[in-house]
Amino acid sequence: MQQGTNLPKVGSYNRAVVLEAIQASDGISRVQIAAVTGLTAQTVSVIVRRLLEEGLVVEDGSAPSSGGKPRTILRVEARAGYAVGVHFDPQELSFVLADLAGRPVARLHQPVRPGARPDTVIRQMATASRRILREAGVPDAKVLGVGLACPGPFDGAGVMVSPPRLPGWDRVPIEGLLREYTRFPVTVDNDATAAAIGERWAGIARSTPSFAYLYLGTGIGGGLFLDNQVYRGRSLNAAEFGHITVEPDGPECYCGNRGCVEAVCCPSAIEAAMRASGAGGRSDHADHADHAAICAAAAAGEPRARRVIERVAGRLADAAVSLVNMLDIDLLVLGGPALREVGEIYRAVIARAVSGRTLARRLHAVRVETSPIAADAAAIGAASLVFHATYAPRLGTLPSRQM
Repeated sequence: MQQGTNLPKVGSYNRAVVLEAIQASDGISRVQIAAVTGLTAQTVSVIVRRLLEEGLVVEDGSAPSSGGKPRTILRVEARAGYAVGVHFDPQELSFVLADLAGRPVARLHQPVRPGARPDTVIRQMATASRRILREAGVPDAKVLGVGLACPGPFDGAGVMVSPPRLPGWDRVPIEGLLREYTRFPVTVDNDATAAAIGERWAGIARSTPSFAYLYLGTGIGGGLFLDNQVYRGRSLNAAEFGHITVEPDGPECYCGNRGCVEAVCCPSAIEAAMRASGAGGRSDHADHADHAAICAAAAAGEPRARRVIERVAGRLADAAVSLVNMLDIDLLVLGGPALREVGEIYRAVIARAVSGRTLARRLHAVRVETSPIAADAAAIGAASLVFHATYAPRLGTLPSRQM
């Protein structure tokens, strides 16, 4: 939880800190807000009064007090604002309409036509965003914006720069075009960072200061929160966990290295591993199974599929141990569509490695959890990009000199 400051000229930052404390809780009193933020009771009272007037917060019942009158409970008013989250996967567009609490109100999925031109796909995003709002009956005045999660990397202006799995999309100004076509503010980030922000806003990491998010989709990426701030790096493309080397003599990766996590653990690599596992022995339909079928078989206990998934989980665990040793985080969250049916297999293997092999294991435990919003993590995260950009406390908003 962020700490506020009682110094002057920091009103907007403190407002964000108080709103975050309310949003991260399942109901909280003014006294509790002061305790967790370090702000004075008077400062909290003034900020809460303004949030109530703006309709962002509501009073919702009361809780017993240790002395005196009962304490009034505050919660975020979920209907105060909405955001559309768009996840652009090379094969599918996923849309989520989320309320201010980060709860999905409506969902929509559409295929991406192979070889479709960028402008066509972006217009499809805009049309579907308008459709999901219309069908949910949400007026434009309640829409805070559209969040877009898609493969990176990006420059600082929302322009895609040579995305590896999207030929023909180099230098596409996707943020500006989507803003033009929807006529809403647009916030864009890579899918893994968006998923991490979604976990911070609406998932299991709402009150965790430092955590990493390992995203498994068509590719493998990650997101980072360090000391309550999302960490994007110098070029805004940090946390590329998929390019940690785990097999130095392994297959080539498109990034130019060999044996990267993504090269040995992505869905296409799992399909190849399944085919290889039958080499020299009995061959059956499993040799031609796609990723979804392999995961379903592994979850059902089929030995070959189970061995393949557990081996992949072991390579991910090697990367996770390095990550935890480097960052000394509190929590590692696993999410993304590639976890369907096999999330618990991955979680168990990685948790065992983290608990037994990290340097600081005797000083503090690191939780390894599967995201409760794993299936739609990037789309919910995309909507959360809007809420985070609008309301989250950011250290950059503090004055450089507080005299």
